[in-house]
Amino acid sequence: MSEKPGRRRMGQNRMLWLLDALERDSRADAAIDALTGAVRALPLGRARDALHGLWLGHPLHPLMVQVPVGSWMSAAVLDLWPGRSREAGVLVGVGLAAAGPAALAGAVDWAELRRQQTRVGLVHAVANAAAVGLYGASLVSRLRGRSRAGRAYGFLGLTAVGVGGMLGGHLAYRQASGANHAEEVPHVVREGWHRVGTVDEFPAGVPVRRAVDDVPVLVVRETGGTFHALAERCSHQAGPLSEGTVADGCVRCPWHGSVFRLSDGWNVRGPATAPQPAFDTRVLDGHVEIRLRVDGIDGIDGADEGGEGGEDEGPGDGA
Repeated sequence: MSEKPGRRRMGQNRMLWLLDALERDSRADAAIDALTGAVRALPLGRARDALHGLWLGHPLHPLMVQVPVGSWMSAAVLDLWPGRSREAGVLVGVGLAAAGPAALAGAVDWAELRRQQTRVGLVHAVANAAAVGLYGASLVSRLRGRSRAGRAYGFLGLTAVGVGGMLGGHLAYRQASGANHAEEVPHVVREGWHRVGTVDEFPAGVPVRRAVDDVPVLVVRETGGTFHALAERCSHQAGPLSEGTVADGCVRCPWHGSVFRLSDGWNVRGPATAPQPAFDTRVLDGHVEIRLRVDGIDGIDGADEGGEGGEDEGPGDGA
């Protein structure tokens, strides 16, 4: 007997069922579209990539939230001790000051997520906004000498922070919102050279999708004849790079605009914070062969490895 959509399956964790239902709930989609458009329109310039964490190698937002969360948690501990309301108030203020930059970093990441992720992310943001409001009320109460109300608002704020943190964990670990979606490539592609097609199957300047050990690979032939090969699924959200645009020695993801250098897979523009795994290339007997690049070292001649036969020929060797 089939289950009705949305009905909780027998034995399923209630919290996970609620979160799964939140992912499917489309009622806030119009608001999400408006908000993501507004965030993308912010005149941040190169600061946008900095907020994504391009320089760090992974999203910046999880690092930045440590300051407000840590400050507010410490304030809650001090509130349990008589006569420490003043010190707790200082920590509440520190957390409020740090919340704005952390929220901005989270917003620029959120605006480049998939629909199901943005739905959870919106509620995550609402919970954290409620926490900021409650901690603001806590700080005002403390400044007015109403320490009991300040403590009460603080504990309510910490509860909202906990809800927001739970939703953030769901985004990161269940929905893989900040994960490197190309990380597994070096672990599943076999060592050695892999033949991916004949030279004439790759028109110059056109991204072509091939597969090695069931891993999608992007192959691009330059006008001069040099071949480049990268993992085809974008490290940001697994977008199809073979459907992207090639220009100035780079490929641009069609989903969120991340730009990767074809020669080595380096991410030169976010929102992607991790580079694409790159492959060495060579042309042998009129066929293009690729080999997973190890530790970023390219240009290793594979002719002496045996099993492939013949000498390397034509452009593309060690690209």
